Amino acid sequence: MEEGELEDNELYQLQLERITKEDLATISKDEREVLAIYREMASGYDLVPQNIKIENVTVEEYARVSERLEELPGIETTTNWQRDYKEDGLFKSVIGNISSSETGLPKELLDYYLARGYSRNDRVGRSYLEKQYEDVLQGQKKQVVNTLDDGEVISTKVVREGTRGKDLVLTINTDLQKEVENIIEEEILRSKAMYGSSQYANEAYVSMMDPHTGEIFAMAGKMYHRNEQGEVQFIDNPLGVTNNAYEMGSAVKGASVLAGLQSGVIQPGEQIDDRPIQIKDTPIKKSWKYLGYNNDLQALQQSSNVYMWHIGMRMGDYNYRPNEAAPFNNPAAFEEVRNYFSQFGLGVKTGIDLPTESSGYIGTGRLIGNLMDMMIGQYDTYTTMQLNQYVSTIANDGYRIQPRLVKEIREPKLSNDGPGPLIQRFEPNILNKVEMPQSYIERVQQGFHMVFHTTPGTADTHFANRPYEAAGKTGTAEAGNSYNLTLVGYAPYDDPEVAFAVTVPGIDDQDRINLNIGQRILDEYFNYEGS
Repeated sequence: MEEGELEDNELYQLQLERITKEDLATISKDEREVLAIYREMASGYDLVPQNIKIENVTVEEYARVSERLEELPGIETTTNWQRDYKEDGLFKSVIGNISSSETGLPKELLDYYLARGYSRNDRVGRSYLEKQYEDVLQGQKKQVVNTLDDGEVISTKVVREGTRGKDLVLTINTDLQKEVENIIEEEILRSKAMYGSSQYANEAYVSMMDPHTGEIFAMAGKMYHRNEQGEVQFIDNPLGVTNNAYEMGSAVKGASVLAGLQSGVIQPGEQIDDRPIQIKDTPIKKSWKYLGYNNDLQALQQSSNVYMWHIGMRMGDYNYRPNEAAPFNNPAAFEEVRNYFSQFGLGVKTGIDLPTESSGYIGTGRLIGNLMDMMIGQYDTYTTMQLNQYVSTIANDGYRIQPRLVKEIREPKLSNDGPGPLIQRFEPNILNKVEMPQSYIERVQQGFHMVFHTTPGTADTHFANRPYEAAGKTGTAEAGNSYNLTLVGYAPYDDPEVAFAVTVPGIDDQDRINLNIGQRILDEYFNYEGS
């Protein structure tokens, strides 16, 4: 076979096979180093620079290569760095990741960064706060010109001083964050020990914020796991607060009552019989027990499903009669209800200063039963952060505030005697004011107070004796063979300084883990050490 008849890869393989050990022995050490460098350079793709040497680079090596860049097309010198995570990596997943010097700029954003003066192998934020605040965190490289004599650096001239990236001051209360994480883990273990089922209490999520400013004090998520050795481990998942959406149950009933009041289908103080609802050819629908006649406040206090279903039926123009079919005369009621809910942050993105968050799932069915289920939080899905924004809006007299993880941007800290000079402080950002009379919001606030402080409130056993006087709403949503347990609240009732949301998906409905977590995180926030 003639040489020209071989494919390139076949020819290359034939050449390799004909190299003998004697041939290899003639290659010097210096030549092998050159070949190794060439191999690294040739392994590049898509014009992403390949690292030849990234550790133990001497000043002389850096200078010699830098001085000859014009003679070395395709070669570049640059500096490398590592992010230093404090507090043993606390909150690291929310802080996010950065690209490596090996991968360089993200391919999908290559043109964007190159147009802003980045080099192809610069390291940039790839996710969450690192990505959201990349333009703030990115520093400026120091440029120098070295003069060499026979390979030795004899002088150095600084062309441009390098600068560190700016510092972000987070809103997170470090001590509170640690305690909230510990509380979640302890309550999951307690639930496991009590109910003894591996299917329950495998994860839980908590968010705590200032309802007036949106500053997030704690944002924690934990996932229960056993390794191959059977050892219990907890996986941090604080991003589950913003990314995981669930049917949240009765915690959303404050928005349901307000939708009913504003739409005019109920009046303040109106009583409705909690008698079970029987629509023809459908399973009976009832509250967790028969609650007698309830007004809007009592419906929140005792968590009446029937009251909320009547709101939904009236908004859907369905004149309910027992054992009759349910014609649906107003499909637009879905959009009307969602419009009210969205004013509180339910079903829409909260605006948190992260590059991604879930807005939840919007159900597509248009039956009257779907609308009724929406009114008790068992149709559309929401995130824990949305729940936190919703209860914060109620606590804040109807003002919906953007939640924030970054409080300030400061000049780099050059010593340990305090933070650097202030560049920017983020002021509270009001996203909207709920479009309804203040008196309606005050009724829901009163109903939430009754939930926590009066018998038979669904959370009075956990909060009635607490000095910080909280208010809020419990929630339970059926989820297959288990339940999603939720809790929202704020304290103090007359001048709220913290609002919170707790979500524990997939658990036995007998457990009170949502109330236990809620009680303990408020105790921790207010430094309450009572029984």
